[in-house]
Amino acid sequence: MSLKACGINPYLNITPQRRELQPHGTLDFPCGGYAECYTSAPDRALPWHWHDDLEIIYILSGEMTAEIPGQCYHLAAGDCIAFNSGVLHCGSTDTVCHIRSMVFSPSLVTGGKDTAFAKKYLSPLTSCGAFRAWVFDPITEADAIQQFVTAYQALDQKTPGYEFEVRDKLSAVCMALCRRFADSLDQSGTSRRNQNEARVQQMLAFMQENFSHNITVADVAGAAGIGERECLRCFQKTIHIPPMQYLLKYRIMRGAEALLTRPTATIAQVAVSCGFDSPSNFSQHFRRFYSCTPREYRLRGREKSE
Repeated sequence: MSLKACGINPYLNITPQRRELQPHGTLDFPCGGYAECYTSAPDRALPWHWHDDLEIIYILSGEMTAEIPGQCYHLAAGDCIAFNSGVLHCGSTDTVCHIRSMVFSPSLVTGGKDTAFAKKYLSPLTSCGAFRAWVFDPITEADAIQQFVTAYQALDQKTPGYEFEVRDKLSAVCMALCRRFADSLDQSGTSRRNQNEARVQQMLAFMQENFSHNITVADVAGAAGIGERECLRCFQKTIHIPPMQYLLKYRIMRGAEALLTRPTATIAQVAVSCGFDSPSNFSQHFRRFYSCTPREYRLRGREKSE
């Protein structure tokens, strides 16, 4: 199958350059398809992230709450949501939610930045301030939802010529979005990224790059060239998480990954590598987050792999 799960810890797929490390397809066919199951477990949610590609998520079963800064979308089975390029977004569920998603570069549809497809449609769409996320109407936009489902199935089955069908169906979905936001499209292609979000992206990137070091709010604020109070305001207004809380969660999840991928490292070594001043401090926060000790988490991981 050409589809795959995104990994147990999507937080770790973000580079300091503010892009996902997770490859979406290949250079000659920049489109990735994902079959994923989210639960209420702390490491089974879709964390705050962003990428230069467009993303479309279809809820196969269960329910999911998707968020962008300032907006929540409560999704159920059959719902389909699109996220624009460069927009911070996340997702969570209180139960179990199976999704099917595709993340693709606009170039898959346009064929190049100098084509009519890029200049008239995709560049204005990805630069459209009004289009940050959009939940397709199940009645009036049922055709767009079906086009996505067909594209996903084509990528899954990978029959001869599937690339043509995937491109064709995703083009139809993009055209539906262009029609929906026709009155807001800017033919100049000028980006309209919100300043608060741009600052938060800079600060998140700084924390992800320097999580193993001793970081203060002042350090985080400095990454975006702003003061501490403005830093706190940006985080609260944009993703509703204080910067130090985000950093703690990121460190814990990096620690959880290290416990499984570095089996010979001691708990103390893992704690130091993730920015904690002591093994006991690491263990205390880890237990609060995962409801088990680091040692128990590592043991469970070994048992699952056997």
